[in-house]
Amino acid sequence: MINKLKTRKSALKRYQKSKSGKILRRKAFRSHILEKKSPKRKRNLRHKNLVSMCEKNSIYLMLPN
Repeated sequence: MINKLKTRKSALKRYQKSKSGKILRRKAFRSHILEKKSPKRKRNLRHKNLVSMCEKNSIYLMLPN
């Protein structure tokens, strides 16, 4: 019998899969020191972004389900 692949909990908190199977991530530079950043910049940082192609395979292994 083959062992089950466990989900890495750190990856589960950082990434989520879209309905089409792509992996989404949060954008950086949104957590602190927000006073000096313009409202337009902060607004654009709200949206999710796709994970790059080179990191995609390793994240798929961390999120088997």
